[in-house]
Amino acid sequence: MNVSKFISDKISEVQAGSFTTSVTKIAIISIAAGIAIMIVSFAILEGFRDEIRNKIFSFGAHLQISKYDTNNSFEGAPISTATGINSTEEIAGIQHIQSFARKTAIIKTDDEVLGVVMKGVDKEYDLSAMQQNLDEGGVVTFSDTASSKDVMLSRKIANKLRLKVGDEAIFYFIQNPPRARKLKVVGVFNTGLEEFDEVFVIGDLQLVRELNNWPDTLVGGVEILLRDFNQIDQVADQVFDQMNYDLQLEKITDRHAQLFDWLQLLRKNVVIFLVLIIFVATFNMVSTVFIMIIERISMIGVLKAIGATDAQIRKIFYFRGLSLTLKGMLWGNIIGLGFCAIQYYFQLIPLDPENYYMDTVPISWNFGIIIALNVITLLMTMLAILIPAAMVARIKPVRAIKFD
Repeated sequence: MNVSKFISDKISEVQAGSFTTSVTKIAIISIAAGIAIMIVSFAILEGFRDEIRNKIFSFGAHLQISKYDTNNSFEGAPISTATGINSTEEIAGIQHIQSFARKTAIIKTDDEVLGVVMKGVDKEYDLSAMQQNLDEGGVVTFSDTASSKDVMLSRKIANKLRLKVGDEAIFYFIQNPPRARKLKVVGVFNTGLEEFDEVFVIGDLQLVRELNNWPDTLVGGVEILLRDFNQIDQVADQVFDQMNYDLQLEKITDRHAQLFDWLQLLRKNVVIFLVLIIFVATFNMVSTVFIMIIERISMIGVLKAIGATDAQIRKIFYFRGLSLTLKGMLWGNIIGLGFCAIQYYFQLIPLDPENYYMDTVPISWNFGIIIALNVITLLMTMLAILIPAAMVARIKPVRAIKFD
C-alpha cells in the first residue's frame, strides 16, 4: 500500500468545514477556468484562422504559376498548360492542379454600371471552397461543346447592381475592339473579404479563351493546391526547380501577406494571454499547497517523529495537489468542450461580418492542441507543487508538534 497516497486521501476526507476546504475549491475553480478559457480561446482562434484562410483559398490556391512579367494588370500574359508541373504525382504534397484566366469587364444593368474582373475557371477547377461561401444559387456549369454563360457574383456586387440569381446582365469586356456578352447570374457568394467581394466574379475559362482568341492550350495561370498548407515553403521550392524558366511562382502567403501577417500576430497575442492564464493557475496551486502544509504542521511533526521521511511527507501533499489539479482539469474540459460544442452546432454567438468577415463565432476541433494544453497545464502545476513541498524539510518535529 502507498502510505503517502493513503494519508493524502484521508486528509481530503477530514477537511470538510476547514479553511483549507475553501482554498482547495478556489484552486479547482481557477484550474477549471484556466483550462476552459484556453480550450475555447484556441478553438475560436483556430476556427477564425481556418475560416479566413479558406475564404482566401476559395479565390486562389496555395501556389500560383504565371508568366514572368513586370506588368501588374489583372489579366497578365497567357502561358501554356505545359508548365513543367503537369501531374500531382510529380511532387509529393501536391493535391490538385487547376487552370484559370482573368478578364476585366464592365457590367451594365438598366440602372447601374460597375467594373469587375472575371476569373475564368473550368470543370477541373476545385470550387468546393467557393461553395461554402455561397449565399444563394449554385456554381457555374460547364459544357464540353461551348462556353458557359453562367457567372457567380459576390453579394456586394449583386446588391450594387440590383441583381439576383436568375437575372441576366451585359458584360462589356475591355479589349480592342470591346466585346459584349449577356451572362446569367447562377450564384451569389459572400466571403466578407472586400478585396475579393468588390472586384471578382467567377465565370467560364473557355469564355475568356474565346474573347482573347486563345487556343485550348493557353491559360492565364495555373494554381496548385497542397495536401498540407504548412508544407507550402518546401513544396514551393520543389515546384520552382521543376517549372519552366519563363514562369514565376507566387505563394499565397506572399500574395496576401497582410492577411497572413495579421493572423500570425493574432496567434502570438493569444499565446501570450494563455501563458498568463497558466501562470495564474499554477500560482493558485502553490498558494493552496502552502496553506495545506501550514494547517498540517502538527501532523507533519508527528509523522517525522514516528520515522516518516521528508520524501514520504512531500508525496502526501504532492498527491493532494495532483488530485485537485485533475479535478480542475476535468471540469475545465467539460465546460470548455461543452461551450465549443454548443457554439459549433447551434451558432448562438453572432459576429458583425463587416468587421470579422463571418457572421458567427467559428470553432475548430483541433484535439492535438487540446491535449497539449492539458499536458502543459498538468506538468506546470505539478512542477509548481514542488516549491511548497520543499518546505517540509525545514519543519522540525519538536517545534511542529507544539505548533498551534
